[in-house]
Amino acid sequence: MFSDFDRLAMQRALTLAVRGLETTDPNPRVGCVIAQHERIVGEGWHERAGEAHAEIAALGAAAGQTAGAHVYVTLEPCSHHGRTPPCVAALAAAGVTRVVYATADPNPLVNGRGAAGLAAAGIAVEAGLLAQEAAALNAGFFKRMQQGRPLVRVKLAMSLDGRTALANGASRWVSGEEARRDVQRWRARSSAVLTGVGTVLADDPRLDVRLAAEPDTAPRRQPLRVVLDTQLRTPVGARLFASGGAVLILTALGAADEARAAQLTKRGASIESLPGVAGRVSLPAVLDRLGELEVNELLVEAGPTLAGELLRESLADELLLYVAPKLLGPTARALVALPELQTLAEAPVFTLFETGQVGEDLRLRLRPGAVASSRGEA
Repeated sequence: MFSDFDRLAMQRALTLAVRGLETTDPNPRVGCVIAQHERIVGEGWHERAGEAHAEIAALGAAAGQTAGAHVYVTLEPCSHHGRTPPCVAALAAAGVTRVVYATADPNPLVNGRGAAGLAAAGIAVEAGLLAQEAAALNAGFFKRMQQGRPLVRVKLAMSLDGRTALANGASRWVSGEEARRDVQRWRARSSAVLTGVGTVLADDPRLDVRLAAEPDTAPRRQPLRVVLDTQLRTPVGARLFASGGAVLILTALGAADEARAAQLTKRGASIESLPGVAGRVSLPAVLDRLGELEVNELLVEAGPTLAGELLRESLADELLLYVAPKLLGPTARALVALPELQTLAEAPVFTLFETGQVGEDLRLRLRPGAVASSRGEA
């Protein structure tokens, strides 16, 4: 049974973990609190891959006040040598007597082994405190470890009548300035941003993070920009190449023009060929490859065709939808491209799990999946 202080300490550890929201990639976001007799003596969080884990940072902050201490950490402590030494050994050497962690680490190098190592060292181990909150903070890391693919978050912006652009293609700006700034924050936490070549040709987006860095911190990490481009139509002068950060162009096997590929490579792009389906790059193959590249969270900023295909193939984990308080009319362009439905029962259904107002716009977060409900006839 967990005490009120246990919950307070774990909540504090989660708050600390959030500080690494934009910086820990490809590692999970983890926070740690160390307490003596319900008095916090040290705390820390994992800041960047290759740097100290949360437990090590907290042990350092505790400055020798660790003998007999209780430790609260949002993820099972590691027991293997990776970029850094194992945290289990450091906790045992520090003389702590109890470790409470929120959720097991899905990494097969850790899962269960961390807890076993602590127990073998004579440390009391308890798990499951605020587990859902800790798992949600690292949903992309968990999915990659368990399924080999990143969490796919599809960002869309529409008018009240479900339109994204005028019939002539004009779309700047459907959403307001504050909503566009909010998208920058979602980019900053993402491992990669994905789009299609059609969007590159139509809008020439940068897809980078343009938020100012915090004082006394390193420049912001830029997400990998990924373009699906079967025929290598990405212009060599595209703004993707001028804004810093890596650009990966994924094309279909046997479809790449070698001369064109050389031009884009010279411009700074990495080009890879993947299996194709019906003249386009296979989306499951794309996600498998991005998982291999340690992409945890993938933000999709694309047109209705790619967004619709991700939904049709059940590859999207979440919709990040901005709704602007304006009407564009029946000739304006639709939100996503989907096959024509014959019955309402065929309509994709979503579960709304978060709402919020961002400036003048409404931000909705939805998960694909059936909603259990009963609808009577009017």
